[in-house]
Amino acid sequence: MMLKLKIVSPEKIEFEGEVNSVLVPGTMGQFEILVNHAPIISSLDKGKVVYALPDGEKKSLSITGGFVEVQKNVVSLCVEISEG
Repeated sequence: MMLKLKIVSPEKIEFEGEVNSVLVPGTMGQFEILVNHAPIISSLDKGKVVYALPDGEKKSLSITGGFVEVQKNVVSLCVEISEG
């Protein structure tokens, strides 16, 4: 079982695909989303979004803020990407 992750910025779709886990910078601190996570909507602070691909490779994206929504193993991130 995998998570479906979609990361969207105002410019483009940054990533869309299956992942093992997603680590996000929530306003109340960093938290990890795994398979079968409870439904949630949360605002995100400046920080790094880190996601683990099925092959174990980890990718990260620096953001200045945004929102995350989790529902039925689908994780949707709407974020502002930090420059540089």
